[in-house]
Amino acid sequence: MHRLPRLPLSRRPDRTATPPADPRQPARRSALLLAACALAPAAPAGAGTPGEVAVGQRLRDATLQGLNGPPRALSAYRGRPLVINVWASWCGPCRAETASLERLAWSDAGSHFTIIGISTDDRPQAARAWLRQSNATLSHFIDEGLLMENMLGATHLPLTVLVDADGRVRDKVVGAREWDDAASVTLIARALGNPRIALRR
Repeated sequence: MHRLPRLPLSRRPDRTATPPADPRQPARRSALLLAACALAPAAPAGAGTPGEVAVGQRLRDATLQGLNGPPRALSAYRGRPLVINVWASWCGPCRAETASLERLAWSDAGSHFTIIGISTDDRPQAARAWLRQSNATLSHFIDEGLLMENMLGATHLPLTVLVDADGRVRDKVVGAREWDDAASVTLIARALGNPRIALRR
């Protein structure tokens, strides 16, 4: 499995800061992010971020800002297991697993839970462009002020968080996968404690 680490939070630019006057700065920042993805070693999912919700704890409520739909409260997903995929448009492995998440959502196994995406892009336009290019049908949201990034513990991308119907985190998976293959579906079923989650043969 190819794992793509992302730039550590301590080195990421402040999203609330005033943009630099030099028009070349955005390109330099993108180059730095891509270089960090290619060169930095992978880290475990529990590396820690400010306010991170650990496995076994319940997610706090938050308002998710829609990229391809309206805003929605995170608590609105309670009552049904939730798979949260954290990604960025510049992250190659994130893009590579997109199609398998879509296939999973439309499979028999996917009928037992909801899948949503959280983009960590600094520019919503970049995230929307990728969603259009990939013909996304899942609901995707943009992170603001590192809120979900910190809550979910997304120090590396992609990160997929498995949440039960009560809003408790049951597992965190770092790195890209083929989410509609037998191994991944079994992982989800075990984490959510539902043996009915299975691929139809």
